[in-house]
Amino acid sequence: MASSNAPALDWSWGTTPATAAALVAGGAYSTAAVGAATGLPASYALLVGATGAAAQAGADFYQRRPTGHIAARCAGWLAAGGWTAVALAEHTVLTWAATGWWAAGTAAGMTLARGLVRAEETARTERASRRLQKWANGQAKDWHERLHRLFRLDGHEIEGVKPWAGDVGYTVRVLMPSDTPELPADAIRKLAVDLKLPKGGSIQILDGEVYGQLLIRVTAKDVLAETIDFPEDVTETSIYQRIQLGLLPDAEPADFPLTDVCALEIGQTGSGKSNTINVTNGQLLRTNDAVVWHLDVTGAGISLPWLRSWAVDGTVDRPLIDWTADTIEEAHIMLDVAIAAINTRKAAYQDLMHDADDDKIPVSPQVPALIIVVDEIAELPYELLNKLDTVVDTGRAARVRTVISGLRATQDVITAAMKKQSRVRIGMRVSDPEELNHLFPTGGTRLNPKAAAHKGSGFLSAPDEDDVDSEPTPFKCFRIKPKTINTIAPKLAARRPAVDTISLDTAPGRYYASRWGRILPRLYKDKKLSAATLPYTDLEILRPPLDEAKGIPVTDKGRPTSSGTPQPSSTIGAASPDRPGRFGSEALASLLKTPAATVTETAPAPEGGEGTEVIRAEFGRVLEQAGNLTNPIPPLLADAHQHVVAAGGRMHTADLAARLDMDPLVLGTELGKLLRAVGIERPGKGTVRAGADNESKPGYQQETLAAALRAYANRHAA
Repeated sequence: MASSNAPALDWSWGTTPATAAALVAGGAYSTAAVGAATGLPASYALLVGATGAAAQAGADFYQRRPTGHIAARCAGWLAAGGWTAVALAEHTVLTWAATGWWAAGTAAGMTLARGLVRAEETARTERASRRLQKWANGQAKDWHERLHRLFRLDGHEIEGVKPWAGDVGYTVRVLMPSDTPELPADAIRKLAVDLKLPKGGSIQILDGEVYGQLLIRVTAKDVLAETIDFPEDVTETSIYQRIQLGLLPDAEPADFPLTDVCALEIGQTGSGKSNTINVTNGQLLRTNDAVVWHLDVTGAGISLPWLRSWAVDGTVDRPLIDWTADTIEEAHIMLDVAIAAINTRKAAYQDLMHDADDDKIPVSPQVPALIIVVDEIAELPYELLNKLDTVVDTGRAARVRTVISGLRATQDVITAAMKKQSRVRIGMRVSDPEELNHLFPTGGTRLNPKAAAHKGSGFLSAPDEDDVDSEPTPFKCFRIKPKTINTIAPKLAARRPAVDTISLDTAPGRYYASRWGRILPRLYKDKKLSAATLPYTDLEILRPPLDEAKGIPVTDKGRPTSSGTPQPSSTIGAASPDRPGRFGSEALASLLKTPAATVTETAPAPEGGEGTEVIRAEFGRVLEQAGNLTNPIPPLLADAHQHVVAAGGRMHTADLAARLDMDPLVLGTELGKLLRAVGIERPGKGTVRAGADNESKPGYQQETLAAALRAYANRHAA
C-alpha cells in the first residue's frame, strides 16, 4: 500500500463525454484565433482534424462500438478541423458569424457525445443481461437434467441461477417435488464429482424461503486459500456499521455488528488469531465514534503495532489505542473505570436517550462507545474475569462492549457470561472439533474444521441485518502487516474521539489521565519515546492504594499515591521501575503472618508427639504438610506464595520446585491437593507465562496462591 503522504500524479483525464467535446471545440477556436494572427496555414487544421478522426475510428473499432457511432465521432473531428481551416483561410474567427457557427457546433457536439455514450451504456447493459440470461438458462437446463440423472427426480423445477461476485461460484434455487422434499445424504459428494469441481471447490445445500425450496451453493473457486490484503480504503465509518473481517466463500463480506453485542474470538497458536485481532483493531479505528481500549497482560502484543507511530516514530500526535492494560494491576484499574463509567452513563444520559426514544445511549463522537479488546483470556485471574463478566453483562445500554480473544474454546477459559452475551463468535483454525461445538452451540455439531483449514480462515456466526443469529460460516480474514498499520495510522489518528468527561467523572476515573505515565516506561524500557508522548506523560502519575488482603488496587476509595511519593508500608510491592507490575505481596504475607516452612527428613517426634508443622516424608515423597490450630496456613503454600511474589507474580512449577528444593512432580501434586482442599482452581489449566522467555508452561500465579491463603484463614476463622 502506498504511503498516504506521498504525492501522486493523476494521469486520468476524468472528463465526461460532453466536457471532452467542449475541450476539442475550445482547442479549435484557440487555434483559429492564434493561427490567424500568426499566419498558420489552413492545411494544418485539416491535417489535425483528419488525424483526430482516424485515431477516433481506430479507438472505436477496438472498443467494438456501433458503426453509426464511429461515423458520428469521426464527423465531429472533421467538422472541427474544417471550421478551423475556413477561419484560418478567411481570417474570420473573431466575427459574429464564425463565432455563431462555432457555438452551434460545440453545443451539437456536446449533445451528440452525451447521447452516444448513454446509448452505448444501455446497449452494453442489455448485452450483459442477455449473456447472463443465456448463461442462467443453460445452467438451469443442465441442473434440471443433472438432478434427474443423479437422484431420479421428477416434477422438480429450477427457479433460477444467480452468479456470485468475482466469478467464484453461483446459487441454484430448486423447487422440490412434494413427494421428495429433500436430496439424499450423499448429494453433496455426488454433485461435486459430477461437476468436477477443482480443489477448494465445494457444494452447500441450504433451505430456501419456503418449504420444499432448496438453495444449492456451488463454490468453484477457493476464496479461503487466497491471501486477501487489508483494504486500502480506510474512509471514516461508524460503530453502527458492521465490522468487516474478510470474505465469505462466495466473496461476500464477512462482517458483524458490535454496538449491542459482544464478540468472542478463539484460535489456536498459528491459526491467524493475532492477525484477526489486528484486523478488528483496524476496522474499529476507522470509526469516529468508538474509543478502543486493550487488555493484554502478556506484554501488550496486540497494542504495540498500533502504538509505534505515536510512541516511537512520532508521526501522529495521539495514541490510536486510547488505553492499554499490560499488567494485572493496570487491568484492574481499567475495568474499574469501565464499570464506573457504565453506572454513571446510565444515569447521566437519560435525557439523551429520551430525546432519541431509545433505551440505549445514542453513540456519537461526543459520546463514543467504549470497546475493550481482550487477548489471552486464559492468563487472567478470577478477580479480573469477574469484572469482565460485569462489563459484559451490564454494559450494553451504556455502549461499553468487549471483544474477547483466547487460544481455546473450552469451559475453563470462557466464562458463562462471556459465552452467553457474545452473540458474535469467531472460531479460527482449530484441530479439535469439540472446541467448535462448544463455541457454536447451534450448528456446531455439523462443523468440520477442514472446511476452514487454511491459515487465516475460520468460522463466523453473528446477527444479520434482521438481528437473527446466522449459522457458523467459513470465512477468510484480511491480512494486515505492521507496515500497513504504519501507513494508515496518520489517517486513523485524525478521527480518534476522546472519552466523554461524564464517563471519567468517577472515583476510578481519576487514574485515567496518568495511564500512559504508568504504562509507557514498562512497554518501552530501552527506547526513547517520541515528543508526541509528552502531553500524556509529563504530569503527576497517580497510583491507587492497595487492598492489603487481596494485593490488588482499590480505585474507589482511599488516597492515591504519586510516583514521587514514598510508598507507605501498606503498599509495599506497588508498581515501580524495579517491580513494574505487582502489588501488595509483602502486605499479604504480613497480614497472614505465615512462618517459613522448614523441610526436614523423617525424624522421631519430640516428646509429646509429632509436630504438626513438620513435613513427613516417605521414600523422598512429601506426604503431608498442613497447618495447626495456631497457624491454619499450610507452610508449603505460604512458602510457594512468597517465592512466586519475589519472582514477579508468576513462576513455572520447575523453577518454584528448584527454589523449594523439591521434585517438580511432588510439588505439583502437593500444591494441587492444598488448592483443591479449599476449592481454588488455577486459571488456564495451570499454565502461566513467566521466565526470561515468557514461555507458557505449568506454573502458579500470585493471585491464585493468595486466594488459597485467604481461604485457609477464613475457614479457620469460621
